[in-house]
Amino acid sequence: MSHKKQHASHEDVSKRLKRAKGHLETVIKMIADERACVDVARQLHAVTKALSAAKSVYIHDHIEHCLDGNHKDLDLDEIKEITKYI
Repeated sequence: MSHKKQHASHEDVSKRLKRAKGHLETVIKMIADERACVDVARQLHAVTKALSAAKSVYIHDHIEHCLDGNHKDLDLDEIKEITKYI
């Protein structure tokens, strides 16, 4: 992306991604340990929810940052493109 300034949500998004990483590491260990499928599925669900939440916070913050009125070089094409991932 073209914007270098760190957005307010970056610390929160980073924490969410680290949480997802922890869930994913747990899933990998559970599979290696041949844990019950339902338990693995539950952890996989936690991974996808954590990633989805991180993505949502990140994208919404980016859009809000671009539209805050202080952005002189507003790139509508970039906003249109990033909204595809919401």
